[in-house]
Amino acid sequence: MRSPSASPGDAAPPRSFASTARAISSTPCSFLALAWSEWHGPLALLLVLVMAGELMLTLAAFVIEDRTRDLPPSERVTHTLLAVNFGVVLGAFAPQLVHWSALPAGFTWREHGLLSWIASAFGGGVLLWGGRDLARARTLERTETIAAPAVAGVLPGRLAILITGGTGFIGTRLAEVLAEAGHRVTVLTRDPRKGRKFLGRVTLIDNLATLGRDTPFDAIVNLAGAPVVGGRWTAKRRQLLLESCLATTRAVVKLIERSRRKPAVLVSGSAVGFYGSDADQSFTEVSTAKPDFTHELCAAWEAEALAAQRSGVRVCCLRTGIVLGADGGALAPMLLPFELGLGGRIGQGRQWMSWIHRDDIVGLIIHAIAVDSVDGVINGTAPEPVRNVDFARALGRALHRPALLPVPAFALRLALGQLAEEVLLGGQRVLPQKAIETGYQFLYPTLEEALGEICGRHRSGS
Repeated sequence: MRSPSASPGDAAPPRSFASTARAISSTPCSFLALAWSEWHGPLALLLVLVMAGELMLTLAAFVIEDRTRDLPPSERVTHTLLAVNFGVVLGAFAPQLVHWSALPAGFTWREHGLLSWIASAFGGGVLLWGGRDLARARTLERTETIAAPAVAGVLPGRLAILITGGTGFIGTRLAEVLAEAGHRVTVLTRDPRKGRKFLGRVTLIDNLATLGRDTPFDAIVNLAGAPVVGGRWTAKRRQLLLESCLATTRAVVKLIERSRRKPAVLVSGSAVGFYGSDADQSFTEVSTAKPDFTHELCAAWEAEALAAQRSGVRVCCLRTGIVLGADGGALAPMLLPFELGLGGRIGQGRQWMSWIHRDDIVGLIIHAIAVDSVDGVINGTAPEPVRNVDFARALGRALHRPALLPVPAFALRLALGQLAEEVLLGGQRVLPQKAIETGYQFLYPTLEEALGEICGRHRSGS
């Protein structure tokens, strides 16, 4: 069952459909016009206006990204460099364009040797990339109209809920869904500018210490933590991962301890990496784990959260799988190569991928808040995990593209070391036994349904 109302939970892409379409048409035209022709008289001024318009569009994208902070800093740097480079090109051609503008109006075909072919290659590259951006913008705009999970309605009354990590990929959707259902949502974020996307529908804080003993919450959801797949696991990176997960969790437990009225439940993040890597075994909430770094990280994270039980609070540790969504998580960086027909399995493709649609992980969090029998560990995965080779084929089908180009295992090991071994080349077949036993109904139980919805190929309702 899906709610009939739309949710603004997903942040809009920095470029709208219309602006992307304009960019696709203007930039290749500029390169090709300079490569193979001369534009005289008023036509030269028209060419200047087209180039200046693309420069302004690039700067506008930078401003939007800087204001929303929905994209990584590298994107803002990229748009800065693009604006500077385009400005340099425009400045370099300015004397020639001034000369052309003084000539009688006309259009002349003119070849400039190797420079013509270089400019044509640039124009073709921009056209190809712009087409990709256009397709992604259309997908994301359609994604914004997807209804919020109706599971928010299972929560009684109007609850006060605190979310740490509430501007992240999962937290944003959760906060919007709860706010849409009428609950009072407070979001902890290190960068309040990211909270502007909530349009005042939630309360933003940047430090738990600002909350007094008499600030009551009915539930707390702790999602804060640095992404595991964020670079090679050096000693410094490992320490950062541990500190990012444990520090906020400790602060949450201290908040609970000093509160006069304790929350009924704490739902705290963890990951299926707790179980270690195994190509054959299936894992449920009671399975024995295999020791490796991800297990150590998740075990320490869960231990910190379980300390809240001393205050009489029910604690749920959500071992999240690979969360799928159009605008973030593990899937977003995979879409470009697959859309270009360059996707494929990772290594041999035998490793298990325990995935879940983002709306289902949000639904499971709300389920854990609402159902008192959900206690301790709960696996945040869909009922049908798949091997990587099957995931690649399913994504290719959803995008109507081949998925024939594998990513070599040796290259990943060379670049990422143990991270590649445990996370990308390893895997685990994790089953959501407790979620099913406690009555959670998955919105997207199969990978085909999840990818079909995410890729915008169909919209099913019930």
